[in-house]
Amino acid sequence: MKILAFESSCDETAAAVVEDGRRVLSDAIASQADMHALYGGVVPEIASRKHVEAIAALTEKALADAHCTKDDIDAVAVTYAPGLIGAVLVGLSFAKSVAYAWNVPLIPVHHVRGHIAANYLAFPELEPPFLALAISGGNTLIVDVRDYTDLRILGATRDDAAGECFDKAARVLGLPYPGGKPMDELAQQSAGGVYQLPVAHVDGAPLDMSFSGLKTAVVNLAHHAEQTGEPLDRAALARDFTRAVSDTLVPRAMEAARQTGRKVICAAGGVAANSIIRADLQKACDAAGCRLYLPPLRLCGDNGAMIGAQGYYEYLAGHTAGMELNAYATREIEDRG
Repeated sequence: MKILAFESSCDETAAAVVEDGRRVLSDAIASQADMHALYGGVVPEIASRKHVEAIAALTEKALADAHCTKDDIDAVAVTYAPGLIGAVLVGLSFAKSVAYAWNVPLIPVHHVRGHIAANYLAFPELEPPFLALAISGGNTLIVDVRDYTDLRILGATRDDAAGECFDKAARVLGLPYPGGKPMDELAQQSAGGVYQLPVAHVDGAPLDMSFSGLKTAVVNLAHHAEQTGEPLDRAALARDFTRAVSDTLVPRAMEAARQTGRKVICAAGGVAANSIIRADLQKACDAAGCRLYLPPLRLCGDNGAMIGAQGYYEYLAGHTAGMELNAYATREIEDRG
């Protein structure tokens, strides 16, 4: 089964063709990162307009790269939530028009479900049940993946997402947007241990997380150094910040695995590309006797292939939609459209 999939939830426009949920035939992506870097973050109106400009040509490229025509496509999958509402609407509206014109099923896909499904593309042997640590710019979740379309949240951030926190810290340190990769590179230049940064705990919810205090602490350190003229060890601060994020994420993921009895853990999302977090997760899984799946870096960020992968399993479960399908800025991962 060949699925044409669309992703437009933030600042990447993506179209892909995926076969049987596991084989990527094409994955065309147009990134807007350079444009938004001028403003230090994503400007929603600009993102929406750029999606409109890019999506038709990307669709043609995805079909051509897959050596497919519209007659080869069995269904259309699309991110319908969560994300920047204008951006999501562009991809959803286009996908609706394609599904209607080609008379094929329309499959709604939750963005975070897609990130988790990216692992199916990299690891053919991977099957549920497993535990997923979904960490991106807009979402930070610990998810029990009971089956391909049966997912339950075990823990979540109460405020900022881990990726958002990375972007804000990077901006304060004078690094370009998006901040994840520059922060990782800067952190490699120091052993850290210079700055004491908070690792929050949520009373009564040991698997939940909070990053707002950590973000504020980094901002205050940088501003204090600027105002007093004291030196700021940027590399050490980047390292200590990343360590604090990792110390928030990894122990909770392992505790969730212990509570559920899961022996397989997957990481997903843009923050899963961070080298320190990847290494800490691997070390913790080795110690606990768990199998860890880390998606290749190219599948950590937003892409259309991950939507096609999850779309296949949503289709098998009967989760299709009509032209009344709406877009949502926020939506729980348990929702199916």
